[in-house]
Amino acid sequence: PTIIIGHEFYDALPVHQFQRASRGWCEKMVDVADDSSFRFVLSPQPTPATLYLMKRCKWAAKEELDKLDHIEICPKGMDLTHEIAKRIGCDGGGALIIDYGQNGIVTESLQAIRKHKFVDILDNPGSADLSAYVDFASIRHSAEEASEDISIHGPISQSQFLGFLGINFRVEALLQNCTEEQAESLRNGYWQLVGDGEAPFWEGPDNKTPIGMGTRYMAMTIVNKKQGVPAPFQ
Repeated sequence: PTIIIGHEFYDALPVHQFQRASRGWCEKMVDVADDSSFRFVLSPQPTPATLYLMKRCKWAAKEELDKLDHIEICPKGMDLTHEIAKRIGCDGGGALIIDYGQNGIVTESLQAIRKHKFVDILDNPGSADLSAYVDFASIRHSAEEASEDISIHGPISQSQFLGFLGINFRVEALLQNCTEEQAESLRNGYWQLVGDGEAPFWEGPDNKTPIGMGTRYMAMTIVNKKQGVPAPFQ
């Protein structure tokens, strides 16, 4: 069987951004200004990625599209999901995808981070980490198109995912036999994983309150129908 774990994998794949203009949806491209700096411009005509935009729009409701002026798509993610789903449908097994994103169209999430700080995307390209939100709905549709022998479960929040796997019971057990220093580390780590930016029993300084990833991160699985429903998604 095929077993695939994609943790912070999809967010590292290249994305294409489209902006609604008077002539329709235009892809944002990188241009060189007169002073040799980089800038964003709109494509004068359809680009190869427009085919993927059309597919993504086909999966969305008209009401959802009408209120959007920007759409972000990940053609590579759509193609890879297609390959993954076909293999799982043929060989058995499953894929677990955990990343930060949303269950619907992503608008403008592309960001650059250098030394733990957000910077301009076009500032000294190659010197910062780039990432974008994952469109989990797009993953679902891409997988469903690829094979009739697979089932998709989720996405659910990371907080739900870890909760169904028993993280609360695990932390309670560990807290019964540890030093106060270890307990503080456990609480800190726990709320980083399942919290939503607030830590109810955090006793440290306010400016160091853990930022929770419990709702920003989501989990989805693609499995062969013969495998049943994975435990956290039941």
